[in-house]
Amino acid sequence: MCDEKVIGSVKKNMLNADADEQDFFRRMREKIDHRPEHAYSQQMSYPFCVEDLTHALHENFPTFMGSQQFFFTRQFNHGDHGFNQWEWRVVEHTGTHVDAPLHFTADGKSVDEIPVEDLVLPLVVIDIREKAHKDANASVTPDDLRTWMDRNGEVPDGAAVAMLSGWDKYVSDRKFKNMSADGASMHFPGFHVETVHAILESTMAKALVVDTLSLDPGAEKDFPVHRLWLGSGRYGIEAVSNLDRLPAKGAMLSVGAPKVRGGSGGPSRVVAFY
Repeated sequence: MCDEKVIGSVKKNMLNADADEQDFFRRMREKIDHRPEHAYSQQMSYPFCVEDLTHALHENFPTFMGSQQFFFTRQFNHGDHGFNQWEWRVVEHTGTHVDAPLHFTADGKSVDEIPVEDLVLPLVVIDIREKAHKDANASVTPDDLRTWMDRNGEVPDGAAVAMLSGWDKYVSDRKFKNMSADGASMHFPGFHVETVHAILESTMAKALVVDTLSLDPGAEKDFPVHRLWLGSGRYGIEAVSNLDRLPAKGAMLSVGAPKVRGGSGGPSRVVAFY
């Protein structure tokens, strides 16, 4: 966002531009209007790396509840109508998605009320892949947080703290939910509630991120992490991918949360830059 004085100064300068400057902008517009079509398809070169942390959403994407939560119905097709259009029907907490505070509170912020400045954050990646490989019920513990801080320093203010368990590689497999034989519980990694207490007490972090279906470990029944974290007015992001491509510290996270009035969350495009 820009300061009003800056905006006013720019506007004044533009309005006072002399004829040569106005001609320059006219010629630039003409060049853009007549640019070859292929020019728009050329990949731009950035001075940083960009990683997509979002799973493609589809009708068979695994869900916490178990039932289908995304429906994709064709309304118009290009052959008959000259254009394509589909109708989506989706449950908010499906695919790579945001959990707004309202998800586990009576009157917390809805997804459209999350401040836009809270959707671009420094990213902390805590790697627990080794123990998650050995134990599906592994969690991010206070010791894991301390180890990260010993190696990387303090958690940056306004950070998103992410669990890298490697579970995203199972997204097309039954192991992603890892349901017990009796169907009574799921088994996948998440944050330990004591770690969340530590994050709240010692950092200014604003988001938790996991590469599994839930901020809580799958076997947890009462959602203590959801209740504590979302209850504090902060938000979560679940079912991300590709955290293994990022450094432990130094990346920035951009969260394309849906701006749905009154929503408790929603599928989101999540991207990291470093």
